[in-house]
Amino acid sequence: MTDVVLAAVLGVLGGIVLTVLLLLARRLARGAADLGSDAEQAALDALHHASLAAPHLRSGLAGPAVVKAARHLRVLLGSAAVAIVSADGVVSFDGPSDGLESAAVRIAGQVTASGRRQVFRSPGPDDDLEAVGAPILVDGRVVGAVVAFAAPVRAALVRAAEEVADWCAAQVELGGLEASRTQLAEAELRSLRAQISPHFIYNALTAIASFILTDPARARELVLEFADFTRYSFRRQGEFTTLAEELGSIHSYLELESARFGDRLRITLQIAPETLATVIPFLSVQPLVENAVRHGLEPGEGGGEIRIASRDDGTHTEISVEDDGVGMDPEGLRVTLTAGDDGLHVGLRNVDTRLRQLYGAESGLVVETNTGAGTLVRMRVPKSQPLHDPGND
Repeated sequence: MTDVVLAAVLGVLGGIVLTVLLLLARRLARGAADLGSDAEQAALDALHHASLAAPHLRSGLAGPAVVKAARHLRVLLGSAAVAIVSADGVVSFDGPSDGLESAAVRIAGQVTASGRRQVFRSPGPDDDLEAVGAPILVDGRVVGAVVAFAAPVRAALVRAAEEVADWCAAQVELGGLEASRTQLAEAELRSLRAQISPHFIYNALTAIASFILTDPARARELVLEFADFTRYSFRRQGEFTTLAEELGSIHSYLELESARFGDRLRITLQIAPETLATVIPFLSVQPLVENAVRHGLEPGEGGGEIRIASRDDGTHTEISVEDDGVGMDPEGLRVTLTAGDDGLHVGLRNVDTRLRQLYGAESGLVVETNTGAGTLVRMRVPKSQPLHDPGND
């Protein structure tokens, strides 16, 4: 719950910053005659350098990219040199050295020990550079320090260094939140794989065994389909795939289920060709199909039909899986998706959770169902996902 609240707060703050940036950018676009006041120009420059520094702090203060953040923060503070020193003593420095890096380590050590901002005046007349150090606090713990050098250190720089340290802490926390979300997504993928293995593998092997003596060629085909299905489902690379790749795995799954159901299982595909390249979360459509077979058609004696469709919906691709099976109680389904684990619809709930985490709270599954009336499950995925390219995953 804390992660969700933190994400919401950071989202609101990000929206405010983006709005300010857009307003100032529009003013800049009108030309040099309408650049605004010096204060507005300074605010734009500050936001620009802060936005450039932010990504380099998300992986922690000891990474090799933090020196790029120090470069932008030095411009932001207007100081002669800036150092970001992690609690482990890793220094990311920008500015003329002249022994300042070792001085930054000593200053950061004192700031870390005290947990408070400190100003270090020039020790003598021959040394005009002074310094201010401010702790970077995450969850009440000092994880590093920002050290700025200037001649002299004025009150404005002291306050600015403290604000920059707090901002660095927020970026480190945000990076931790992103890492936690990634770990959660990986855990849910493992859960989906665990769900697939016991139930489906037993049924698939039983179906294959039934053809070994009566139709060896069919048995060989099913073994290959089983190999393709398991190879895809248990692959280790990437959290994203394309709709085309997922449909290939679904084809193997349905071939194996058709061997078990025979004529009682009918499949209809309505796939718009332009949607095949859509990037989707790995194992997001397949669990919907498995849910339709296991909980929609399998409980009934007469089998039924599964319809898988995709269509271009402007900025999104809409994917649907529908069955004409036994359906579900709407209230029971709502409880399953929002709160509990009934042990039956784990895949459905995991897909819903992952979609909301990736694309926002309003991007979960849309389910239309009722007892005896079948089930229709829809999901909408953005067509443009540059950060989720399976080739770069």
